[in-house]
Parts: sequence; structure tokens; C-alpha cells
Amino acid sequence: MANSIMVIFPYRYQDIWMFDDEKVELVQEPFVEGMPEIIDLFVQNIQNAEQGFKLFFSATPFPKYQAELVWVREECGGNWYRWEEHQLEGWLCPALFKYFFDAPQSIYCKAEQSHAVED
Repeated sequence: MANSIMVIFPYRYQDIWMFDDEKVELVQEPFVEGMPEIIDLFVQNIQNAEQGFKLFFSATPFPKYQAELVWVREECGGNWYRWEEHQLEGWLCPALFKYFFDAPQSIYCKAEQSHAVED
């Protein structure tokens, strides 16, 4: 059985949000088409988020989730999701299916600082 709550560690490289996940054989997987703007807003209060942060996500709500991305439509093998609270849409590429069998109707997310930051 797959985990209900998953975590990845996005970071910014060459001005692109991306992540690595050896468990599913992804290296420097970029976020594109609206997702960088969503991430920028999502991590605005996380110090040094560009160096990496924790991103928890699940198809079901979990305590203290910060955002619900709602499925909008399929396109080019990926899926568009909308963050209603901020009226933003972003496209998740087919790498989504490394984590979910089908595109979930909602993806619940929470971002946290990935390590202690010295002042």
C-alpha cells in the first residue's frame, strides 16, 4: 500500500523550481506552467526556501494542510490544478502518476522549512 501523505523536497536551481526523488527515479524534475508562481506564493514565509523546503501532499485532507489544489482538466498527459484561494492555476506533468494511480480531484499541501536556518 502506498503512503497516504507523501513528501518531496523542492529547491530552486537556475531560477527553476524542481525536485529529486530517487524512490521514483526523478532527478531535477521541474515545475512548469503556473506551478512556479503557486510555489513562490506558497513558500513566501519560509526563510531560504530556494535552498529547499519540505512539501507534504496527499489526495486526502490532513491536519494543518495549507492549500487545496483542485483538479481542473487534463492536457498533454498532465493535469491542471487550481488554488481557488488565490485564483491561480498550474500544470502538473505526468510525473504526478509516480505518486497517484489517477489524477486526484484535490491535492492537499503543506510547506515547511526543511532545516534549521541560522540567523
